[in-house]
Formats: sequence, structure tokens, C-alpha cells
Amino acid sequence: MRREITVLTETELRAALPLDMGAVEVVEAAFAALAEGRVIMPPIMSMELPQLNAEVDAKTAYIAGFDIFALKVSTGFFDNAAKGLPSLGGMVTALSASDGAVRAVFLDNGYLTDLRTAAAGAVAVRHLAPAEVTTAGVIGTGLQARLQIRAARLVRPFGRVLVWGRNPHKAALCAADLARDLEIEVEVCTSVREVVRRSQLVVTTTPSFAPLIEADWLHPELHITAMGSDAPDKVELAPACLRRADLYVADSAAQVALRGELRSALASGDWTGAPPVELGQVVTGAHPGRRDPRDITIADLTGTGAQDTAIAAHALAVLAGQGTVIRT
Repeated sequence: MRREITVLTETELRAALPLDMGAVEVVEAAFAALAEGRVIMPPIMSMELPQLNAEVDAKTAYIAGFDIFALKVSTGFFDNAAKGLPSLGGMVTALSASDGAVRAVFLDNGYLTDLRTAAAGAVAVRHLAPAEVTTAGVIGTGLQARLQIRAARLVRPFGRVLVWGRNPHKAALCAADLARDLEIEVEVCTSVREVVRRSQLVVTTTPSFAPLIEADWLHPELHITAMGSDAPDKVELAPACLRRADLYVADSAAQVALRGELRSALASGDWTGAPPVELGQVVTGAHPGRRDPRDITIADLTGTGAQDTAIAAHALAVLAGQGTVIRT
């Protein structure tokens, strides 16, 4: 029996799959499925390549009721910028949930990962940030910094953005891009503390191995989405931040204990209680989320295989009939 495999390129995916509320709602549904026990998701397989300043991750998950499940390989080669190349890359394979056959190969160079990561940030902001956000801050100046702010503004129409980065030139470029794309006021700040103090919403998007935000900088009516700590030894928040928050939420409680902000808080003894609430529990209403406008909330996002399967299924539906078909 001959099989058909659809191959879709980054160019085709970018043209058909923008960062919009459709993508946000697809990823939000994946969080709900995870909370409701409708997902089979093994631990992330990771390979650290310190001599290359690189890492490779493989993620997968089966969501009950889906026609396919995804197997995603993502790469981070962090010296690529000096070569004029993107730091992040990879590909996604969609396999049939009925017979295991390869249904599609997405040669996306990391685009689907970028899209679902930004959408996950929007889900966290939608359910945890204060209802009124006038100023958002972003720590980091790369692609995900830009995407996280664009995604957050889909659910909170703030009018000002504060940017901080270690490299002032890159911070200025990021600010200029956001100001142009969103047509809002964007300002470069000289310290992380200034960004946190002046914002109601802060997103951290760095590959930092040392805390960037201290607990005593946190203030009422603040939400932080930390999405850079996605591997062991990475950390963006001082461990005491988790204890200081009124609500600390994880995309996956098991994952953040190994590679998120919780890992360092457990090691330092700053977190000794029960596992954190999961974002899916807030999405489904099983947990109330933000209880008071003055609450301090933190979302710890490490990226899940459920998100990869959800965005791959979304891509197949939107691009039905497109791409190159290979018959085997």
C-alpha cells in the first residue's frame, strides 16, 4: 500500500500560519487537555553540547481525539548569530494516531516552535495578568522577545513597552522593531530593575544561567512570564521570587522541577510546598488563577510536547492540500 507524506516548508507555514488568536486558542486547548488527563507526554529528551555552545531537544505528546501526534526536534546553536544564522532551528514530524505512519514533515526551521511558544505566552497573560495593563516589559532582545510582546498584546492592549538587553545595540533594534510593528511607544531601559518596577507585565526571554530578577523588585499588580529557563542550569528569576508570588503557575509541574525556575527554587530551599498549579488548571477553571488585582503572579513556561502536537495539527488543517506530496 502506497502512502502519501506532505512536506511543508518554513515559507509555506509562515504564509498561512500567523501569530493570531487562532494560534493562541489552539495552544490554550492543549493546556486544557493536559490538565484534564487527555495527554500522554514523556519527558523531554535533551542533549547538551557545551563544546559547541548548543543544545538539542526532542518533544512529543499524544492528545486523545487528535488524528496525529507530533515528534519535534529543536536545536539551539547559540554562536550562530556571529555567523549571520538564526540560533534556533529544527523540524516537526506529524505521525498518524491510527497507524503510526508519517503524515507530514514540517521543514519549519523552528517556526512552529516559535509560534506555539509565543502563543503559550499569550495564554499565560490572558489568564494571569492584571485585567488592565498599560506597560509591558521584556527582558531579552531576540526573536522570542519580539514575539512574546506581540502575542501578549493580542490579549492585553497595552500602549507602552520597556525593553532591556545586555547588548544596548540589540536592545535598540528590538525596541525599534516593536515600535514599528505595533505602532506603540517603546523605550529601552538601562536596568532589569527599572523594567520590573515600571511594568504590570514582564516577559523574560533569555538563555540566562544567573538570576536576572530579584524578589524584592516584585510589586503588587505584576505578572511575570518566565520562558527562558527551558533546560537544566538555566534560570532567570531569583528563587525567592516564587515564594514571594501570590500565585506561581507552571506549564508542566513535572517539567519545571527539572528545567524551569522551580528547579533552582527546590535546590535553594525557597520552594518546599506542593507542586505548583498548572496553567491548564487555570484555563479549565479547576483553579481560579489571579484572585485579586494586586496579586503578584508568575508563569513558568518550559514548552511541552502537547503544544507541539496541537500546533502541528493546526498547521495540517490550515494547509490542507498545500505542500509537496511524496508517495512512498
